[in-house]
Amino acid sequence: MANLEHLELLRQGVRVWNAWRTKAPLVRADLIEADFSGANLSGANLRRACLKRADLDGANLCGADLGGADLIAAVLSRANLDRANLCGADLGLAYLTDAHLSGANLDGANLVGAYLGGAHLNGANLNGANLDGASLHRAVLLGANLTDAKLYGAHLVETNLVDAVLTGCRIYGISAWNVELSGGTKQQDLIITLPDEPEVTVDNIEVAQFVYLLLRNEKVRDVIDTIGRKGVLLLGRFTEGRIVVLQRLREELRKRGYLPIVFNFDKPETKDFTETVRLLAGLSKFVIADITNPKSAPLEIQATVPEIIVPFRPIIEEGEKPFAMLTDLWIKHRDWVFEPIYYSSLDALVGALDEKIIRPAEVRFAELLGRKAERMKGEHI
Repeated sequence: MANLEHLELLRQGVRVWNAWRTKAPLVRADLIEADFSGANLSGANLRRACLKRADLDGANLCGADLGGADLIAAVLSRANLDRANLCGADLGLAYLTDAHLSGANLDGANLVGAYLGGAHLNGANLNGANLDGASLHRAVLLGANLTDAKLYGAHLVETNLVDAVLTGCRIYGISAWNVELSGGTKQQDLIITLPDEPEVTVDNIEVAQFVYLLLRNEKVRDVIDTIGRKGVLLLGRFTEGRIVVLQRLREELRKRGYLPIVFNFDKPETKDFTETVRLLAGLSKFVIADITNPKSAPLEIQATVPEIIVPFRPIIEEGEKPFAMLTDLWIKHRDWVFEPIYYSSLDALVGALDEKIIRPAEVRFAELLGRKAERMKGEHI
């Protein structure tokens, strides 16, 4: 139950409450299960307050400071939280249906299992927020910032994400149906795999579900050949020191209208990755493999190249040596395996990207496609 003294102070109004908070900044307000439905708490200092299971239905909390507050299972339906500070607040299982959170700061907030159906989050800051299992049915996140947010198993049905920023979101298990997007929606580096799996990233929330389905469903894979492909698979072991190579190549490919799909071998070897690499290669128009620091990559490459007939271009930093089997792969499968490009610097690699990598790969892709379409005629004697 709530602290009766704290309840009485807040019921006297925001001015009285804030004056007390100024005098006693270290006291944590105890408002557990308090009933402030419809109350005017605009601008209230509720920082770190305990509002677990509190009823704030329809309350006016515009501009209130709820940073670090405990709002677990609280009822905030139809509440006005425009421009409120909810940085680091715990809103797990909270009810925020039809709530107004435009311009609210939810940086790092916990919204696991929260109900946000019909909520207005225009321009809200959800950077690093945890929305695992949250329901965002018909929610409006116009221009919202969801950089690095966690959305495992979240429900995005008829959700408005126009002009929103989704860079770096973890979206394994997401349900995205009839989502509203726009050219201004920034969708980059969406992680579709679990934390203990090697990261596979795509740049489109709707493509993400399709790619993951391809990895898990054999029947769906058969449709790959009927789809105009823009995917480019980037293979490599991109540690902290080499992540700049990945980032630059990915950005340059995006500029040219391609959809980069990244498989980073810099993960614990907990299982065989060969099947995943094969599927991603088969989905792609061509493959760029940075073999500067191959580690486990050669095993997957040796298993993939003979079976997946797509242009394969290895790249390697000047002064490094390719793995021993690369020459053998080139000799046996040179129709689609290119000789490696040795680059002296990242700028040199980017400068040669069009002429030495993309253009030859596109030509080779067309040749291979034409060859696959040929019909065997035989000879009559």
